[in-house]
Amino acid sequence: MHFEKTTEQASHYQHLETLSIRELLTGINAEDQTVPLAVQKAMPQVEALVEVVVAKMLQGGRLFYIGAGTSGRLGIVDASECPPTFGVPFDWVNGIIAGGDQAIRKAVEFAEDDRQQAWIDLSAHQINANDVVVGIAASGTTPYVLGGLEQAKLQGIITGGICCNAQSPLALAADFPIEVVVGPEFVTGSSRMKAGTAQKLVLNMISTATMIRLGRVKGNKMVDMQLSNSKLIDRGVRMVAAELQIPYEEAQILLDKHQQVRAAIEAYKEQGS
Repeated sequence: MHFEKTTEQASHYQHLETLSIRELLTGINAEDQTVPLAVQKAMPQVEALVEVVVAKMLQGGRLFYIGAGTSGRLGIVDASECPPTFGVPFDWVNGIIAGGDQAIRKAVEFAEDDRQQAWIDLSAHQINANDVVVGIAASGTTPYVLGGLEQAKLQGIITGGICCNAQSPLALAADFPIEVVVGPEFVTGSSRMKAGTAQKLVLNMISTATMIRLGRVKGNKMVDMQLSNSKLIDRGVRMVAAELQIPYEEAQILLDKHQQVRAAIEAYKEQGS
């Protein structure tokens, strides 16, 4: 059966090479504005996946993203930002890309066509039934991703999928599919554009909502963030000062001593009680 990909359909814009820079930018921006609305339609699907991810992680499970090309890179970005943002161990959320880490910078030819490799890559992490595997593929047809999800399901591992075509093989393969149908791209078939933006928005939602439900945010603050540069240290000091209503300098001493916003606040409150 031939699967029709809306992500591959012809652009609504013609003769792009004849357009001015402003016309090009206006067209791209007009298309981009449709993406959050497409994500909004998929909200129930996102919610269903986040619920199961939270439940599994509360039992000690981990989250794995698998993808190729842009989709794989976006999964790696989301995974790599969880430890500094939420202070969680680096292996709680994992991004795996077809072709290995070298593919982050440079495309590895035909890596996405290997249906067996994703499971080999996942197995290197001792993946088990406590974990959740989320396949990311704009087309919904990437063999690397489909093979990984199929093997995961055979091992009793819950699977999710993020794709940008309706009723794709990926959506049919995943236990918890998320379909964000963004339509044709400004440049025909360039799914790093609207489809990539849609995937980024969904990944933001999955990881952020999950980490909040796991208690890694207090109020609206990143109290467990890693203090890995001057900007973040300053933010941390201001968070401590605001929470405890103490001068910046006092908060600075406190944070320097405890090296974590949450720990500094709790220590101060214990001391005062």
